[in-house]
Amino acid sequence: MKAFWLMLPAYLPNPFAAVFGGGKPIDGGRTLKDGRRIIGDGKTYRGLFSGIFFGVLAGSIQIWLNSRGFEILGIEMPAFGPDYPSALKVVLALACGSLFGDMFKSFFKRRMGMKRGASFPLVDQLDFVVGAWVFVYLTFPEWFVSNFTPSIMITILIMTPLLHLTTNIIGYFAGVKKEPW
Repeated sequence: MKAFWLMLPAYLPNPFAAVFGGGKPIDGGRTLKDGRRIIGDGKTYRGLFSGIFFGVLAGSIQIWLNSRGFEILGIEMPAFGPDYPSALKVVLALACGSLFGDMFKSFFKRRMGMKRGASFPLVDQLDFVVGAWVFVYLTFPEWFVSNFTPSIMITILIMTPLLHLTTNIIGYFAGVKKEPW
């Protein structure tokens, strides 16, 4: 439960970016010397900002719940920081990191000649986790180390691909995603 709680601000940006995305691509349609797009049409400013907004919104609700002693099944959920400004920075790092991790993966998929939506097993499911972890570690290394213990990290690495596949199948049948992976 703690693993899901800690990752919620990182889990939500990508699906919300898919739902509310579209419009101008972040790479502006530009290509690199290899003739391939930098990251492609799937990464847009509207998706980026809406994803960050919903990740931070969820995290802000979690911060508020923490301030009131919120528990799940009698287990106190971890705080995102020692004070509100620090907690908000952690939540922002989780949300931004998840989307930048996904963009980083897209950059490399384009370099490998993979088309938008092409399946890249495990990388597709864990890119945003690694991005979120890197951003949080760079922002608040002490908080990261004390909360993302080895057992929490293993739990996240196991549950995330299952959650990712489930949400993508739902998105596919809802007409939000073109592929169910």
